[in-house]
Amino acid sequence: MTTAPGVTTTKVEPIIRARKLVKHFPVRSKGFFRRHIGDVHAVCSVSLDLMPGRTMGLVGESGCGKSTTARLLLNLIRADSGSVVYEGQDLTKMSRRELQPVRRDLQIVFQDPFASLDPRMTVTNLIAEPLQIHGLWDKGGRERVRELLQIVGLNPEHGNRYPHEFSGGQRQRIGVARALALNPRFIVLDEPVSALDVSIQAGVLNLLENLQDELDLSYLFVSHDLSVVRHIAHDISVMYLGRIVEAGSSSQVFNAPSHPYTQALISAIPLPDPRKERSRRRIVLEGDVPSPVNPPSGCRFRTRCPKFANELTDQERQRCIEEIPRLIDRNGIGHRTACHYAEAVTMIETQTT
Repeated sequence: MTTAPGVTTTKVEPIIRARKLVKHFPVRSKGFFRRHIGDVHAVCSVSLDLMPGRTMGLVGESGCGKSTTARLLLNLIRADSGSVVYEGQDLTKMSRRELQPVRRDLQIVFQDPFASLDPRMTVTNLIAEPLQIHGLWDKGGRERVRELLQIVGLNPEHGNRYPHEFSGGQRQRIGVARALALNPRFIVLDEPVSALDVSIQAGVLNLLENLQDELDLSYLFVSHDLSVVRHIAHDISVMYLGRIVEAGSSSQVFNAPSHPYTQALISAIPLPDPRKERSRRRIVLEGDVPSPVNPPSGCRFRTRCPKFANELTDQERQRCIEEIPRLIDRNGIGHRTACHYAEAVTMIETQTT
């Protein structure tokens, strides 16, 4: 397709571009000498493009490396290799002093609001702390705290209370207000509603969506709950044992998943319609997740893959054993899958009405 004379097209650049992130944690023996006996392969060559004004859902089972990846993006932990570029700066190569002004733009909301809030500090002091650290308290800090409490749906008059005096949903709103204090552009939401009741989850998710629209925020939403991710995410990346196995828009991943692991996760989402729930196709994965200390060779999912066990020839299985599948876009539509024998399956039950 050609562009008309005088018309220019603008390509939207990612707000954060991560390339080939690797993080291994050493495993040491017990005893006095604590010898190095292995490594936990937490994140292995993960690449992500986080677009401005959009939500990237990072999903997978517990222990697959989601939270580690999120912390690598913010440089809360140092990557062994790889890069994270924000506004032309590689965060992995910056010192703590160089990172401080960047921290204003990149924030995080943790999974457990009670554990992440200092119980000895009042709500006002908790939200004011980032402003004080960055020298902004004297520039209308008290008014800013009251404004933030209103933005997240809390009563500013309750700023002198302590975290234990609030419910779980209210504490998570306090965590969101604290993350918003410095007017960030990008926020990591690390399982922000997993510890909340379903009814409270809906209120927090609606708050996050409204804040994104009003403040033009970009999110990385980390979760193991695909039904929650489906509600809030524009784009989705699926992780398994330290690697991204499928990535694309929310509609692509949910309506036509191509990786057997993604298909199994989606088949486990409960449906509100009893007839569809009874007639749906269930994919049950056999066995446990392999140890990240000694992951399988080639395709890491092959030890639990129904296709590997039941459909492939011996020659095709050998390829899965020996060759690591690349995350590639096979159809040119931005839907990428890391499977040698990827095949899209229409999940009629999960389509949006």
